[in-house]
Amino acid sequence: MQGSETPRVAIVTGGAGGLGFPIAARLAAKGHKVAIWDIDGDRAVAAAAKLPGARGYAVDVTDEKAVADATTRVVGELGPLGILVTCAGHNGPLAPFAEYPSEGWRFVMSLNLDAVFHCCQAAVREMLKTGYGRIVNMASIAGKEGNPNAVAYSASKAGVIGLTKSIGKELATTQIRVNCVTPAAIETEMLQQLTPEFRAYVVSKIPVGRLGQAEEVAALAGWLASEECSFSTGAVFDVSGGRATY
Repeated sequence: MQGSETPRVAIVTGGAGGLGFPIAARLAAKGHKVAIWDIDGDRAVAAAAKLPGARGYAVDVTDEKAVADATTRVVGELGPLGILVTCAGHNGPLAPFAEYPSEGWRFVMSLNLDAVFHCCQAAVREMLKTGYGRIVNMASIAGKEGNPNAVAYSASKAGVIGLTKSIGKELATTQIRVNCVTPAAIETEMLQQLTPEFRAYVVSKIPVGRLGQAEEVAALAGWLASEECSFSTGAVFDVSGGRATY
């Protein structure tokens, strides 16, 4: 389908920063009405103020009821939901597996996997009412390779990949498409917290020889959220600079 897209209502979790804001900006530039969700409501409102037709919402995506209530509110204020992009997430602790803290495991799984389940379920319930939808879940190359000393992050992102495949196949006979993106290390504020040594290690694993840019991830997510993405579902799209293993 070429040409202009039908304006939709889009929810972007973690949309106030990181990978979420460039994705929200791209969707807004296409004429979609974007609801930016963030645990920090003031941050969400400030981010939304930079985009045409966007609104900010304080949402704890780990809370199933909060997600359901916020979804209902977005639909009531902006209209039927057409797009969901889940970007909220956290690296969690870095520690050897034998010493990995169970509270760190629980925190990461709650935010990186449970929250994606809650958001996708709330979105699908709305999308089934209209028969159309696009869901893009942000996973990671770590979900394929498994990063040492990051067991919770790796396992949670592998879970997002499996969740995406399952939902995508289940809804394949509808016009709801569900895909995920698996970036390698991307230049965001989170990456800027790393030591120069660890940054060099991360870059050394990327055949292209540099970190990815947030705009490069946003470009792919924007297509996956579009009407043109009509024959891809339950799929995993790498943005890894050649690091992809399968």
